[in-house]
Amino acid sequence: MTPSLLVIDDDAVTRELLTEVLQGEGYNVAACDSGPRALERAASEHFDIAVTDVRMPEMDGIAVTRALKAKHPHMQVIVMTAFGSVETAVEAIRHGAFDYVSKPMNLDEIKTTVRRALSERMPSDGPGNGDGAPDDDDAGIVVGRSPAMVEVYRTLARVAGSRSTVLIEGESGTGKELIAAALHRHSGRPTDRFVAVDCGSLSDTLLESELFGYVRGAFTGAVGEKKGLFEEANSGTIFLDEIGDIGATMQAKLMRVLQEYEIKRVGGQEWIKVDVRVIAATNRNLEQLVQTGTFREDLFYRLKVVTILLPPLRDRREDIPLLAEHFLRRYAERNDKRISHLTGEAMSLLTDYAWPGNIRELEHCIERAVALASGHVLGPDDLAPELRSSLEATLHRGSPTLEEVKRRYLAHVLAETGGNISRAASILGVDRRSLYRMLRRYGLRSD
Repeated sequence: MTPSLLVIDDDAVTRELLTEVLQGEGYNVAACDSGPRALERAASEHFDIAVTDVRMPEMDGIAVTRALKAKHPHMQVIVMTAFGSVETAVEAIRHGAFDYVSKPMNLDEIKTTVRRALSERMPSDGPGNGDGAPDDDDAGIVVGRSPAMVEVYRTLARVAGSRSTVLIEGESGTGKELIAAALHRHSGRPTDRFVAVDCGSLSDTLLESELFGYVRGAFTGAVGEKKGLFEEANSGTIFLDEIGDIGATMQAKLMRVLQEYEIKRVGGQEWIKVDVRVIAATNRNLEQLVQTGTFREDLFYRLKVVTILLPPLRDRREDIPLLAEHFLRRYAERNDKRISHLTGEAMSLLTDYAWPGNIRELEHCIERAVALASGHVLGPDDLAPELRSSLEATLHRGSPTLEEVKRRYLAHVLAETGGNISRAASILGVDRRSLYRMLRRYGLRSD
């Protein structure tokens, strides 16, 4: 039988576009403009897949997902949103969503996701009950809606509740500890301890005593007994940052912990069982270290059961405005300053800069600007001189390409209209569907 799909979105252009594309794939497609209407239709008709937006006025997409899965457990639900976050991804998948995709839509991604959902759907077995999981209302700390970050959210949402070891890879300053903390927060054991250890800052000897503890008399100065951080993190999560910097001795001992989940204190004889989730991170290429013989191959594979790769900030420039505003609010509040926003010129400086120090450098830049600012808006003169110098050097090397000029103008129009798609399309002289295609092409988002 031809698969039947239900598209749910309050935006008429998006509904029509999705309906047209999915019908072109050979599916039977029905469309609804709200969650309640979709639930009414699903009650009287059979659908294999529902594709729903998150932000809708009468009933949001998470509530729609929960209701559909409770009544029709066979149905696969794909959630779409332009407001990406770890919490949205986790909540959607927790309530039964098959997958999570971002807007503006990548139509090839939508088609591929629908095909995967059809191949993996469960047989219909009548009405069922929801999982009853409580809504997650804690504040998000991971900021970004770029396709690369949406992929991170997907992986995080799927692996958060498992005990599997996770390896987070990325350059310094990309937010590896934030991702580790998010994994812990959504792990099912968030009330237990999250212990972070900077392995790169300690010698093997000090690291061993920190991780495993010691008994009295184990070494000079060991006047008493001390628990190690693995014991402190028992029933919680331990985050081993810069794992690629540990030496051969510690690699061997850590391998034993990951195999048996037991530790022995320095100078002690007793093996102590620990129930701890291990998350590791590195800014080095562990695979290359394995090839050169400086990192154990068995430990490498034990650590990378699941791998999350964090992109550098230069590869997710569409997230820079979100991050900048996030840090602006944080440091304005801390410094008791009423700074409302960055000017368009200041934001252009931020988005054009290379950010070799990644998110950490951007955060420090905004913190400095807020501390020194005397007005209620941050402008170019409030930013660090090196940003302006870098941009000037780039401009002196040659004129921007035509594609870059188009991208900047499109971003300018969106900023001027506050992200209003209809107004932006009118100014640009294109229809809304064409504007959505332009947004995808240039990696921009309407918000």
